[in-house]
Amino acid sequence: MTQETRKLTVRVVGRELPGAACEEYRDVHVAVQRGAEPDAPVRADAAEAVWEFEVGLAPAPDGTQDFKGPYAQGRRGARFFYLTWGELPPGGRFTMFRRAKLYFADIPPEALTTGSATAELTLTDEAGLPLCAAVRPPRVTWRAG
Repeated sequence: MTQETRKLTVRVVGRELPGAACEEYRDVHVAVQRGAEPDAPVRADAAEAVWEFEVGLAPAPDGTQDFKGPYAQGRRGARFFYLTWGELPPGGRFTMFRRAKLYFADIPPEALTTGSATAELTLTDEAGLPLCAAVRPPRVTWRAG
């Protein structure tokens, strides 16, 4: 990270997970995606899933904040991170079958100032399946700290 880049600590708290068996999938886990790989998978029948990771905050040429690092996905101005769902059998490899996108633009400005943001969300959709697609407020609640 350059001298101009600051760190933002992102904490994600997911509750109401859908269970380890969903449709044809067994041994379902959810993880935050780091680059192309799952990071810190949590079994989908856990009481809650909590992840904490850092992203870089750097000024973009237009004066807005840009998000950098292995957790930041997408193009400048529309960066997000993934929660990735997959099967992870004992001794096996994680095989992704769906993802949810959470957008850095939804983080409140005061969280960018303090350098710490927390997202809270329910990880089960209306059909009882793993939450996927774009997850924007009010489905996710962001706060500083």
